[in-house]
Amino acid sequence: MRILEGNITRLRAVEPTDADLIYTWENDCSVWQMSNTIAPFSKHIIEQFIETAQQDIFQAKQLRLMVDKTDVNSSETIGTIDIFEFDPLNSRAGIGILIAKETDREKGFASDALDVLINYCFNTLLLHQLFCNICHDNISSINLFKNKGFELIGIKKDWIHTSEGWKDELMFQLVNQKWGEM
Repeated sequence: MRILEGNITRLRAVEPTDADLIYTWENDCSVWQMSNTIAPFSKHIIEQFIETAQQDIFQAKQLRLMVDKTDVNSSETIGTIDIFEFDPLNSRAGIGILIAKETDREKGFASDALDVLINYCFNTLLLHQLFCNICHDNISSINLFKNKGFELIGIKKDWIHTSEGWKDELMFQLVNQKWGEM
């Protein structure tokens, strides 16, 4: 297995040719709540982001990887997976994942990509812990992260203001020694 390749996905660096895809996904207001976004991004901003995405994670303190689903016939980019709030001093980082099309969800792609990213974070970046924040009603994401051994460590009450009202945000954590025991 290559370092960033799973059974059905491959994680790869962002390329300039990904600009249109990222532009589309970042401007999809149906996922803004999950990424704390409240305004659209310009194509120019996306292109600048891609230019800086080539920085070392130790400089940028974040890393975005594209998620490609792989099979014997083709490869298609279906989402992104991010490392953010990278803190090398305390050996931790936040992670988030987007599988863009609903038709690609619930098929194991997020699970496979997350396995690859966790392995990369713990065995290449040598991080001690990972965390993620998930809205309380995002049951698929909660189950995904719990199935990887992430534990609920806190609830931020009324944290996210939506048109439907206030929502709680759950914080999950995975400490490295637990990953090896799975």
